[in-house]
Amino acid sequence: MDRASGRIERIEVEPGVRLAVEAPVIDRGKPIVMLSNSIGADLSMWDELLARLAGSVNFVRYDTRGHGGSDVPAGPYSLERLGRDAVAILDALEIDRAVFCGLSLGGLTGMWLGANHAERLSGLVLANTAANFPPASLWQDRAASVRAGGMGSLVAATLDRWFTKSFQARSPQRMAELAAMIGATPSEGYAACCEVLAAADMKPRLGEIACPVQVICGAHDPSTPPARGEEIVAGVKGATMVTLDAAHISAIEAADAFAHELTQFLSRVEGATTLSLGGKT
Repeated sequence: MDRASGRIERIEVEPGVRLAVEAPVIDRGKPIVMLSNSIGADLSMWDELLARLAGSVNFVRYDTRGHGGSDVPAGPYSLERLGRDAVAILDALEIDRAVFCGLSLGGLTGMWLGANHAERLSGLVLANTAANFPPASLWQDRAASVRAGGMGSLVAATLDRWFTKSFQARSPQRMAELAAMIGATPSEGYAACCEVLAAADMKPRLGEIACPVQVICGAHDPSTPPARGEEIVAGVKGATMVTLDAAHISAIEAADAFAHELTQFLSRVEGATTLSLGGKT
């Protein structure tokens, strides 16, 4: 599967720092959905979703700083910085509002956006994520390990957290692609994002998220089990939740169901997702 289906541009999000972004020529008749990846992934983790919905949705996907084709600036990184990166991309593309769909680390970024820049959001899809990721020591230790020995030692364990054994067995080609993606993640970028997960806690601010929210969980997710999704629903007024037959990267393992849930959510917020580009409708 190709890493991206369209042209990648590098957008400056702060002086001297550019992120890899794939954005279509915007069709005003379709909603805009911004996609934010998990730690250790790049924008290709959304290939299955684009294969199913690209004809009906304007997808803007990007590599989180320190990942994929994006720059790897010196740390420390913060959740606020990751959120401001997303806003800077929207600004550069002259997109006033979008639905933001983030998975794991991307979902945490989405929560920050919902609490700080709800005016830029028509809605939030928070997939396989949580409002915090304790214990901090787990992420600090992993950051130190990656800085010392690189990403290679993490590949097999990451795939086992991300996907059920049955899905791995029936998808060997995709597993090989994803193993290569994880192994190619810059060590310093991964480590700096581990430190974001060690420090960030959006739980006290969930009540400040004032846009429609759909939580998506994986029934077999060892990293962010459905109980963590229920915490988000309890904290965000009006949030809804669905659990898919998948482990951590449900957008790949349960691609059909994930695409269906996103489509249903877009239908719910259809009035709010009317495209607004550069102040024009």
